[in-house]
Amino acid sequence: MREILGRRRRLLSQRSDGRPELFSAALTFAKEWQWPVLPGVAPDPEGRARCGCPDPECTVPGAHPFDPGLLAATTDERMVRWWWTNRPAAPIILATGGGAPCAVSLPALPAARALAALDREGMRLGPVIAAPTRWAILVKPYSMEQLGELLYAQDHVPGSLRFHGEGGYLALPPSETGHGDITWERAPLPGSASPWVPDVEAVVDAVVEALTRTGVSAPDL
Repeated sequence: MREILGRRRRLLSQRSDGRPELFSAALTFAKEWQWPVLPGVAPDPEGRARCGCPDPECTVPGAHPFDPGLLAATTDERMVRWWWTNRPAAPIILATGGGAPCAVSLPALPAARALAALDREGMRLGPVIAAPTRWAILVKPYSMEQLGELLYAQDHVPGSLRFHGEGGYLALPPSETGHGDITWERAPLPGSASPWVPDVEAVVDAVVEALTRTGVSAPDL
């Protein structure tokens, strides 16, 4: 019996130590920042570009929830510990909206140029998440009505902009997905408090203006 318990403890230790940075990050998001998270689908071990979900044509391999579903996202420390103890390599998925940050995303190259333009203008941004093909600027939670009014007021909104609001999700660093690593392009400042993020109006206005002013063509990716 003692030997069985010892093996079980060693197995749990190996599971939780598989990606200690993921385990630690998931706890920080949920416990300290009160961001609801859940494990994503790991990339298919037979081919990282494929997803471990049943959809053979999945366009976001490893970067979305499946089992459990998005509604299971939580800030409960015990649940987060249990998930990443048993699934130490699982990507960390943020359920956007509600009390958690939302996001505005656009293709990586136009995003890099837009952020450089915003820096020159002195625009204050919060954390920015970088995936290989898209960057996401975190913003304060917004409603669909608020987003609709904002977009209606714009003369032109690039079709490549995507909005991650209530009912949406994002993969958080330091997740590994089928398309590559998820990292911080602009990392949150150190500390236990939830990072500051700007209003969605300020970000959309500034990004659209920067893309227009710099002549950046943002393809619909």
